[in-house]
Amino acid sequence: MQKFIESPTVITVENVSKRFVVHQDKSLKDRILHPRRTAAHAEDFWALRDLSLDIHSGNTIGLIGPNGSGKSTLLKIIGGILSPTTGRVLQRGRVAALLELGAGFHQDLTGRENIYLNASILGLSKKQTDKYFDEIVAFSGIENFIDTQVKFYSSGMYVRLAFAVAVHVDPDILLVDEVLAVGDEAFQQKCLDKIRSFQEEGRTIIMVTHTLSQIEEFCTRALVLGQGQVVYDGNPIDAVKVLRSGFESLVDADVARERIARELRENEAERERRSQGAISEIRSIVEGGVLHPGGNLTVEIDVDIKNELPGWNLGLSLTNGLQQMAMMTSAHRAGLKGTTLTPGTHTLRATFPNMHLPKQEYTISAALYDGSGAEISRFEDAAAFTAETDERAAGLHYSPVNLEIAN
Repeated sequence: MQKFIESPTVITVENVSKRFVVHQDKSLKDRILHPRRTAAHAEDFWALRDLSLDIHSGNTIGLIGPNGSGKSTLLKIIGGILSPTTGRVLQRGRVAALLELGAGFHQDLTGRENIYLNASILGLSKKQTDKYFDEIVAFSGIENFIDTQVKFYSSGMYVRLAFAVAVHVDPDILLVDEVLAVGDEAFQQKCLDKIRSFQEEGRTIIMVTHTLSQIEEFCTRALVLGQGQVVYDGNPIDAVKVLRSGFESLVDADVARERIARELRENEAERERRSQGAISEIRSIVEGGVLHPGGNLTVEIDVDIKNELPGWNLGLSLTNGLQQMAMMTSAHRAGLKGTTLTPGTHTLRATFPNMHLPKQEYTISAALYDGSGAEISRFEDAAAFTAETDERAAGLHYSPVNLEIAN
C-alpha cells in the first residue's frame, strides 16, 4: 500500500447524481407504436446519488464495489464522457481516460491513424503526436499491425494501443477502468510498471478494478461504492475488507455505512489487542523422541510481549490425526492465574506427566489471551510428536488392558 499524500485538490465532485431511464419495452417497434405505454413503463435508475469527494494530486485512488454500484459511471463523469444529472465536477490538469475497450478508435482507420485521432481527442497537436509516435508504437508492441485497420485487432491489441496512447499524452490525471484485465500477463506488468513511474512523478491516478491485490498494492486511498453512494472512504486495506464483508446485501446505504464503521472500530480494537503480544514458537520435548505409555511430554511456548499483560491466559491443545482433540488445558486450569507477563520474550513450559495416548502422530496448538479473555495470538499445529503403544486399546486414551475369564 502506498502512503497517502496531502496535496492540493485536483478533482472535486460536488453532489453528483446520475439517472438512467430503463425502458421495459421489448423492442424499438413497441416504443414507436405505443409511446404512452412506453412512458408508463419507464423506470428511473439512479447510478449515483448525491456523491461528493475531493481527490488530491499525486495520489492513486481505487474505486471498488459490487457490479452496478456506480464505479464506471463515476469514472466517466470525472472524465467528461457522461454529464451528471445533478451536481458538478471541477478538475485541474490534462485528463487521459482509458475507460472502455476501443473508446476513441474508429473501426475503419488503421492503428497509425487512430493514434493521431485518439491523441487529438486527448488534447495533443499533430506535432506533439509526431514526437511521441515511435514511443507509443514501441510501448504497444504491435509494430507489425500499425497500418492495419483496427477492426481486425484482437481485444488485447486494442488495449495495448489505447493504453500506449493514454500514458504518452503527458496526463496529469489518468483514469483506468478494468481494461488491463484484457491484456496478457507481460503487458499487464508493463502497464503496472508505467503506473508506478507515474506515481513517482506525482501524477494522479483513479482506477477501477476487481483485482483487489492491485488496490492494496498501488492505491493511497480507496472508495467502496454501494447503490451509487460512498459507503467507505479511506485505507485501501480496510476498503478491501469492507468489500469482502458482503455489505451489498444491505438495502439502505446509511445502514451499510453504520455497520461498516462499527466493524472497522472492532477491527481496530482487535488489531490493538493483537499488538500486545504474539506466540513465536512452540516446541515439543519427549525423552527418546517417542512418547511411550507413562512417559512425560514437555511443551515450550515462546511468546513476545509488547505491552504489560496482566491476567493473561494460555490455551494449549493436543490433536490427533483425525483432528480430534485428545487433550486441552490452559494456564488458568493448571493453576497459573492472576499473574502478569512483562514486556520481552518469555518461554512458557507445560509438563504433561504419565501420558497414555494411542499410537499415532499428534500436533500441538496454542492461543494467547489477555486479561479480558480476548484472543491475542494463535498458533495452530505448530509442533508435533509421535506416541507408541501396542494394540490392546484404541480411542482418545490408551490403557494396557488385561482381559481374563472371571468364571
